[in-house]
Amino acid sequence: MGGTIDKDYPKRIGGYAFEIGPPAARTILENVQPSIHVDFLTVCQKDSQDITEQDRHHLYEVCKSSPHTKILITHGTDTMIETATYLAKKQLLKTIFFTGSFLPATFKKTDADFNIGIAIGALQCTSLYNVFVAMNGCVHLWNRVQRCSETDRFVAKL
Repeated sequence: MGGTIDKDYPKRIGGYAFEIGPPAARTILENVQPSIHVDFLTVCQKDSQDITEQDRHHLYEVCKSSPHTKILITHGTDTMIETATYLAKKQLLKTIFFTGSFLPATFKKTDADFNIGIAIGALQCTSLYNVFVAMNGCVHLWNRVQRCSETDRFVAKL
């Protein structure tokens, strides 16, 4: 879906602006070479603040038509919970994990690799059809997670 995890420096413009680059998950998993088969599909490449209801519906249609029952979605952190909620309310018979990062995967001190690793591991360990958010080393159900405004981290909803 895009988001910070896929951000990169623009090729044409100098300065501090970012653009959404190729999916970081592909590069991360190619480097790790997991012993599982992974298919990649780009639904959209947007900053999560720019994701629309139409984009969420398109994501739903892609998930619904997928032959896979286990799906990992990389997404921007700003609206990740909203998109997870949207899919959860559609009650797909799928196990769906959302993850992302606070720094682009191209940055040296990124959390992207760790978050994708946690999500891939958790995805393989559950057989529950539900929607989860895997961030900051934790896995939460879509309706039991919130983003803490003080720490800017995903935590269990109180």
